[in-house]
Amino acid sequence: MDEEMKSLHKNETWELVQLPKGKKAIGCKWVYAKKTESLGKDNVRFKARLVAKGYAQKEGIDYNEVFSPVVKHSSIRILLALVAQFDLELAQLDVKTAFLHGDLEEEIYMSRPEGFKVLGKENWVCKLQKSLYGLKQSPRQWYKRFDRFMIGQKYTRSHFDHCVYFRKLQDGTFIYLLLYVDDMLIACKSKVEIDRLKTQLSNEFEMKDLGEARKILGMEIERDRAKGKISLCQKQYLKKVLHRFGMNENSKPVSTPLAPHFKLSASMSPKTGEESHFMAQIPYASVVGSLMYAMVCTRPDISQAVSIVSRYMHNPGKGHWQAVKWILRYILGTVDVGLLFQQDKVTGQCVVGYVDSDYAGDLDKRRSTTGFVFSIAGGPVSWRSILQSTVALSTTEAEYMAVTEAIKEAIWLQGLLDDFGVQQDHVDVHCDSQSAIYLAKNQVHHARTKHIDVRFHFVREIIDEGDILLQKIGTADNPADMLTKPVSLLKFKHCLDLIGICKVC
Repeated sequence: MDEEMKSLHKNETWELVQLPKGKKAIGCKWVYAKKTESLGKDNVRFKARLVAKGYAQKEGIDYNEVFSPVVKHSSIRILLALVAQFDLELAQLDVKTAFLHGDLEEEIYMSRPEGFKVLGKENWVCKLQKSLYGLKQSPRQWYKRFDRFMIGQKYTRSHFDHCVYFRKLQDGTFIYLLLYVDDMLIACKSKVEIDRLKTQLSNEFEMKDLGEARKILGMEIERDRAKGKISLCQKQYLKKVLHRFGMNENSKPVSTPLAPHFKLSASMSPKTGEESHFMAQIPYASVVGSLMYAMVCTRPDISQAVSIVSRYMHNPGKGHWQAVKWILRYILGTVDVGLLFQQDKVTGQCVVGYVDSDYAGDLDKRRSTTGFVFSIAGGPVSWRSILQSTVALSTTEAEYMAVTEAIKEAIWLQGLLDDFGVQQDHVDVHCDSQSAIYLAKNQVHHARTKHIDVRFHFVREIIDEGDILLQKIGTADNPADMLTKPVSLLKFKHCLDLIGICKVC
């Protein structure tokens, strides 16, 4: 607590004043935590943090805008792929008390912290001059302050991800910085340039140098520089999830995320009070939320299964819960599975995409499923398994709508890579539907497709411009197949091998 107060005073977070008439002071409280240090260290750090009771703030008086961007997980994976491909240095930094660096634009008063009184000023309050943890606008103010600093250091903010900063150096190479609230990844060919940026950041903010990147956002980074490999997994996180929800060594693992015999629909939702009472005791939403985080970070293999079970979070039944437990049993046998990026002299830095759809697979509204995955340096960097927004009237239409989503993602990836200094003439997107490819390339089947929404036809313009090449691939060799429906074990393992998902930690 003393450390935290020293930091607050050093940063001139507030000044003591008498509360003006008509103003209200929001409260504050101490929050205590034990933090485990980075991988390979067993020591525990005790931490105290003063947090403002931001829930008492009133919009328009105490705050206006609160949105603050964070770096996309896809951007982190792309950076790691480029680090593996070009053998870059990779460093990690952490900002101590990041939110205390933001400048406040509103007039906010806060009650005095418990345990720290000044004689003669017992009834005075803190007039906040800098943002504080707990305030609704704190993340936004910190980001604005950091953004101003980076722009001032001649860095460019990416148009495709506002938490990606880069600068071209004199030798033609680049230095990159990715920001996720107070966590930073820095990559560059030159260690000297990384040290220079660290010094600039330390002069402006109170920083903690974590050395070579080992762990970020619960994702463990392992690097074999001699072999040009970087792996990304969530072994520790998944072990905690399994332990939390009662999956132990006595549970029986399974080989696929979801078996074909699971035919999930809304009809499985509770129909009696007894069923509803039983499901109320089940932590369904907590389990699905935990699995969803793993899916977003490092586990495209569970995307389709998690996508299905998440549709019934508002009213899950016993059948839905059985499916969730099946996914946990799959995770139990694959906690050490993750993503592998490795140097590839032929096509390493190029983005390659695969797209597929499952026609009318949803049993409730007969909507189709879109699945796509994009890889760089032999590992997946972006993937999605999602129910289409409208009902498709044919397999061709479902595939065409899936191609549209994949091409939008391909455009974004190409733009971000361009900012990273990686030039790619076109992105190859592989689709296993010949009719969808014909439809995307020219106005065939017009009478049968004129009802398709205009927003899907922008694909034709993109393909005409040559930015995206839509190519045919056999269904057997399309890894996106596992993102649209449950597949056999043999096919599932083949899909994982195609995009570099394997045991890594």
